[in-house]
Amino acid sequence: MFRPYLSAAYRETVRQVAAWMGQGGLSARQDSAGNIIGRYEGSSAELPALLIGSHLDSVRNAGKYDGPLGVMLGIEVVEHFARKGIRFPFALEVIGFGDEEGSRFPVSMLTSRAVAGLLPEAPATMEDSDGITLQDALGAEGFVLEQFPKAARRQGEVIAYFEPHIEQGPVLEFENKPVGVVSAIAAQFRFLVTLKGVAGHAGTMPMTLRQDALAAAAEAILEIEKIGKSDSDHLVATVGRMQVSPGVPNVVPGDVAFTVDIRSGTESIRNEAATHIRCALQDLCERRSVSFSMVLQQDLPATPCDSSLTHVLSRSVQTVTGKQARVLVSGAGHDAMVMAALAPVCMLFIRCEKGISHNPAEAVEASDVETAFQVMVNFIESYADNFSAQQEKIA
Repeated sequence: MFRPYLSAAYRETVRQVAAWMGQGGLSARQDSAGNIIGRYEGSSAELPALLIGSHLDSVRNAGKYDGPLGVMLGIEVVEHFARKGIRFPFALEVIGFGDEEGSRFPVSMLTSRAVAGLLPEAPATMEDSDGITLQDALGAEGFVLEQFPKAARRQGEVIAYFEPHIEQGPVLEFENKPVGVVSAIAAQFRFLVTLKGVAGHAGTMPMTLRQDALAAAAEAILEIEKIGKSDSDHLVATVGRMQVSPGVPNVVPGDVAFTVDIRSGTESIRNEAATHIRCALQDLCERRSVSFSMVLQQDLPATPCDSSLTHVLSRSVQTVTGKQARVLVSGAGHDAMVMAALAPVCMLFIRCEKGISHNPAEAVEASDVETAFQVMVNFIESYADNFSAQQEKIA
């Protein structure tokens, strides 16, 4: 499965999700960035909204639940209240973001950035792997690049953002818990490392005289792994993609480029790991007579979830499951990282089998999804009680 932003698959998904929203009692629309939004009015019109959401795009060869499960849960929860005729002192909205993964254009969380007001101007020109520009892709779906920033929501229009999502890790399964509460989303660095040696004939270039970029990269990857294991505070370091040139069997590789992804729940630990990696790679490349560059491509700061929302959500988990909520840090990035610039955020994790994600084997148990549904219902009811009490105090 592959459902990239502004593709035919994405268009069909939006059409179907909009139909489900309508069946669930929400009025559906697309904003100028192509996100699908369903709204269920509060006790009066034009109230600010509690926004529930996740993303509808996918990585290549994806699983079924990363992103869409949160959107579907949001629709189900709103439908539950709509069937009972329950209204709140705020509106409920469900949003399916068009681009979180960055699997088509070289920027992730593009459409949530627009909603959060972080794109005051139209995004810079960018192309997908087929040479199609963002401007052309938007135009093919009836959108205009210059209108992209108008997806921004005004401050105060959204009172909170709540994202249900599969864990994408093994902790909940290991501890036999159906759901967990996220306290923070880890800080991320993404670098592109380029090593340049000298290409040469594999049969005639002596081993002692080689400037083998791939051999240097192999040692570099082991150094990165060792540094990634050096701290227990959620530090991880990953080399996920590599390109080797000229890439033929009988030539010593002259050029290698690879990515380095560094994450930690603590920004200072992430930053220190990046410095150690840079120094280690610089040293080994000098020893091997290979030139070296390490260019920062993405810098996402750690995002703490709102403490008061997290407290209410943790109580809802305890109410539904009868057990204290498991609180954990998300190593994966989510739209909530960006939406925190607009409103307080919280996240609910749902157990996934063996922690597998970004993979067709991605799986959840229906009973865990039902638990998540019950937690979400309880959370919204509890949040409404707190919200009303605060409004009365202000009045």
